[in-house]
Amino acid sequence: QVQLVESGGGLVHTGGSLRLSCAASGPTFSSGVMGWFRQAPGKEREFVAAISWDGRNTDYADSVKGRFTISRDNAKNTVYVQMNSLKPEDTAVYYCAANRRYLSPDKRLYPYWGQGTQVTVSS
Repeated sequence: QVQLVESGGGLVHTGGSLRLSCAASGPTFSSGVMGWFRQAPGKEREFVAAISWDGRNTDYADSVKGRFTISRDNAKNTVYVQMNSLKPEDTAVYYCAANRRYLSPDKRLYPYWGQGTQVTVSS
């Protein structure tokens, strides 16, 4: 069973930066796909970024391309998302997710989820 715990959220001004971390436990972390999703109040949970097991392949939502960078350190069982040039519309609860195979923006393919961490960007 994979367990995921996010950290690093907080309040930041427009144009600022944050780095979120997701610590994973479980035997399949190093061979699985990791993703970040977010959910704003009253909205559907949406894809942010995903990374392959070896870090060589990544995918991003158009809304964050060029501003966010996903990475992972399998030795530390941790995945990160560096968020730069933050905008008020980035305000949401950010969730880490995992699946064993699919580098995909489809949240239905991710059976494992963290509890989320709040990111608030003030204007």
